[in-house]
Amino acid sequence: MNPEKQLNVFDLTIIIVSLVIGMGIFRTPVNVAKAAGSETLFFAAWIVGGGIAICGALTYAEIGSRMPVTGGYYKIFAYAYHPSVAFAVNCIILVSNAASLGAVALIGGEYITGVFIPSSLNAGWIADPVHAHYIEIIQIIIAISAIILFYAVNLLGLKMSARTQNVLTVVKILMVLLLISSVFFADKPLLSAIPVAPAGRMGFMKSVKAFGIILVAVCFTYGGYQQTINFGEEVAIPKKTIPTAIFSGIMIIVLLYLLINFAYVKVLGFNQLEFSKNIAATLASKVFGVNAERILSILLFLSVLAYVNVLLMSNPRVMAAMSEDKILPPLFRKRNPRTQVLTGSLTVFSAICILIIFWAKEFDTILSFTIFLDSFGMAFSAGSIFIIRKKTFYLNGSGIYMMKYYPALPVIFIAAYIFVGITIVVTSTKISLIGMGILAMFILIYYLLYFFKSGKKHP
Repeated sequence: MNPEKQLNVFDLTIIIVSLVIGMGIFRTPVNVAKAAGSETLFFAAWIVGGGIAICGALTYAEIGSRMPVTGGYYKIFAYAYHPSVAFAVNCIILVSNAASLGAVALIGGEYITGVFIPSSLNAGWIADPVHAHYIEIIQIIIAISAIILFYAVNLLGLKMSARTQNVLTVVKILMVLLLISSVFFADKPLLSAIPVAPAGRMGFMKSVKAFGIILVAVCFTYGGYQQTINFGEEVAIPKKTIPTAIFSGIMIIVLLYLLINFAYVKVLGFNQLEFSKNIAATLASKVFGVNAERILSILLFLSVLAYVNVLLMSNPRVMAAMSEDKILPPLFRKRNPRTQVLTGSLTVFSAICILIIFWAKEFDTILSFTIFLDSFGMAFSAGSIFIIRKKTFYLNGSGIYMMKYYPALPVIFIAAYIFVGITIVVTSTKISLIGMGILAMFILIYYLLYFFKSGKKHP
């Protein structure tokens, strides 16, 4: 039975905005400013990132219209490519999600330490290497504790209601608007003795490398629009609704991101931006006082907890769906008979999150790791449109959504993520080798599982 087509332009626009605006905008501008070296390149990166997001969202929307699926991307990959590729890439996406959870948990650790050690009052003390090391350990402990806490909550069969999640999303958007409003109350920005090299002085290759590093952080901040793949069959008048909602949603996000980054630059000063990890709290303190810094840090930490809880609820269900399709062992669909919790999947996913934090220890490392894995998942998933279009040509003209400017939009999107992946290979070779090793390992696991179950020579 097909679901009722009930999502209008407004509904889908709000969904896209809520999917994309996460915790990244409260941390990644630091990375972007550090790599950009100039305000012009800094702001241009957020506009380019929005363009890439539009190309990707429209591509995923057509895939979802042609092939509505639930439980992850496995069926799409298997249909377009091969079950081994489907298994490996879907597992890569799960590990990437675990890394994203770890990265966001570390952002929460950075902000909650600001409640007890406000950066505005302790900048010199925090800058000391010994103190910075102990603070980093505290942040790791807080991040892991948040995961363990919601692992226990989910084991009990408890979960945040949709209403609570919606309230926290509204709180997050209100925080963005509050930070934007700070430009009207701020004094002159902080001055820095550290000069910033103009972007024009960089050679061509250095500029290309810098822009690739910038896109790593920008792509992380714009992530989430790929979930439009799940709504293709529930949209009323998809030909008009999907492109209008996606364009409107991404434009709202780009506008909010540009405005909040303008606030960061105006209040803190561009030269200081790259040195202010908990930028949102620092900005609040600069304009509204140290108590505002503490309050905002608490609110941001609550948003982190909501994100941790959502991923701990959703990803084990993807693993269970793979197990039900006989892709993963029965352990991953095992439920507690009393609470109906997916204990096996939940435990494995939580353990992966904690291991990634132990391994990486800091946000920047996890950022490169998760985006490198994403570069595989995004390129493969978006690339499936070329195959799916041919296999489902009979749907053309049936009322489904078909993007304009095909194949330019998916080509631009895939090229952008290939560029990001290559950048990480060049700048973080060790991390990229680990990512490629994980992909190869999952392909090997697929064949081992297949041979173990069937004894056949070829899947």
